[in-house]
Formats: sequence, C-alpha cells, structure tokens
Amino acid sequence: MLTENTFNKLQEMKLTAMARDFKMQLTNSNITGLSFEDRFGLLVDQEWTSRKNNHLKRLIKNAKFSDPSACVENIEYHTDRNLDHAQIARFSTCDYISERYNIMIFGATGSGKIYLACALGMAAIRNFLTVRYVRLPELLAELAISRSNGIYRKVIQQ
Repeated sequence: MLTENTFNKLQEMKLTAMARDFKMQLTNSNITGLSFEDRFGLLVDQEWTSRKNNHLKRLIKNAKFSDPSACVENIEYHTDRNLDHAQIARFSTCDYISERYNIMIFGATGSGKIYLACALGMAAIRNFLTVRYVRLPELLAELAISRSNGIYRKVIQQ
C-alpha cells in the first residue's frame, strides 16, 4: 500500500521515469541487495537521463531540420568537396556561437550544404543550444514580412 502511494506521488509530481524505475526495482530481486543510496541514485539517474533525452528530442523537433539524422561524425571529406576536417571539428565544438560568429555555407548544387548545416545544428543541439534551421529564401521572406508588420527587431532577436 505504501509503495502504491509513493508510485502515485511520483507520477503526480511528473517524475514518470523515476516512478517507472521504482516499480521495476520492486520486482527485480537483483536490485534489492543494493543499499538505499544506490537504489535511490539509480532512480535519480533514470529520471535525469529521461529528462535530458526529452529535452534533446524537443530541441531537434523545434529546429525543423530537413535532415535530422545528420551528424558531424558522418560527414564525408571527399577531396572535391574541399572541406577542412580541422575546421569542421572546431565548428562542432560550437565555440563560434558563444563568440557570436556565423557560418555561411556556399557550394554547388548537390555538394552537401544542407547536410553540413544540419550536422552543425545537431552538434549545437547536443550542447543543449536552441537551433532553428531555415533556408535563405524563407528567412528573407520572413524578415520582409516582419519589417512591414513592425516586428522586425523581435524577429531578429529570436
């Protein structure tokens, strides 16, 4: 009875991963041999991991990438693409963001500009930074509309 109350309270406090793991601990005989601190630590770790994963999923969804599976580790450095491996590695640290620099990607059609942009965006999301993927024509249209509506500064600061 007491464990059901605890489970319900965890659910009510929106600690769903902790509640789920608590129920699992009650049925798993291997875990009952652990100390209270160890068991509690496992519950907290489960909740923390769940929340971080949900945060990452939300950031990826809100970024609206055209290729959400892109990642820096899968970039192909063919000689005809003229990509500098060291420079991409530097960009993947996202230091340019805190230093308030921008990256502009130019190249021929089919050269992998979109994939590269999405991969760098995913690197920023892995650092729990908010990202918004937008192509230049859409950005220019949005800025023109916001300027005519008098909300240009608000849109720029997003």
